[in-house]
Amino acid sequence: MWREIEPDEKITLKVDGHRLVAYSFGSGEDVLFCVNGGPGLPCDYLREAHSCFIDQGFRVIAFDQLDCGASDRPNDPSMWTLQRHVRETEEVRRQLGLGRVHFLGHSWGGWQAVQYALTYPEGLASLILSSTVADMPQLRSELDRLKAALGPEAVAMMQRHEAQGTFTHPEYMGAITVLNYRHVCRLQETPAPVARSLSDWNMGPYSAVQGPNEFTYIGNIRNWSRLADLHKIDVPVLITVGQHDEQTPACAMEMKLRLKNAELAVFPNSSHLPFYEDPALYYPVLQGFLERNRLTRRGG
Repeated sequence: MWREIEPDEKITLKVDGHRLVAYSFGSGEDVLFCVNGGPGLPCDYLREAHSCFIDQGFRVIAFDQLDCGASDRPNDPSMWTLQRHVRETEEVRRQLGLGRVHFLGHSWGGWQAVQYALTYPEGLASLILSSTVADMPQLRSELDRLKAALGPEAVAMMQRHEAQGTFTHPEYMGAITVLNYRHVCRLQETPAPVARSLSDWNMGPYSAVQGPNEFTYIGNIRNWSRLADLHKIDVPVLITVGQHDEQTPACAMEMKLRLKNAELAVFPNSSHLPFYEDPALYYPVLQGFLERNRLTRRGG
């Protein structure tokens, strides 16, 4: 179960000439390498939810990506691309000397995980794709389906504001608030690490890559898809998704069908944050996968 743990080390790295801050918990031989959602979101919410895996003998690493948290914020739009962030992630792994890692990517971090696995396969021991997708056109279609559940008048209103670019209008924001509760976090109270990350969200990279909110993809990622290449991933893969997740079970199933060696777990009481919404179901699934795929157990 998640709990807030102080990192054993805060490590400063230099990537692309800028300072990044990484957080290290524990000292196990197997490394759980956590790459969080966003972009532009500090890693607090993901590192606090997974630092408890030190109890199972894992070293847990997370880092604040460029332009968020304790890392530098050059706010250079030319750097706000998936490909550059994947290179950044590889630099963190390499500079920390982590060897092959169990790469856990959540949401935007999962898009990075897919791209990373296809670019730097030598860095992986296993892959955990957490509430994420490998095909943006499918995700956009699924998001339209979730919006449609608000009713035709609400959909027409949202389409009007999206066409006009009036994303902060109160009636549009009201619809987004409902969708966030249904499909991002269904808890009555926001967990402290999530609130901490949200309070320091840099919306510059988020808007450039994704768009104005979780349900409107108009940024530079909107047409990205690696479904056709998933068969090239050789390491064991765990896909996790909430039943009510914005990045839906249908998207998760499509990834599973394309991968050689994948497991899929759907958490019935969760949306986008099952490690907070349904920890009693989430943690045993992840722990079991990690135990079965320890490098020390596999001789590697």
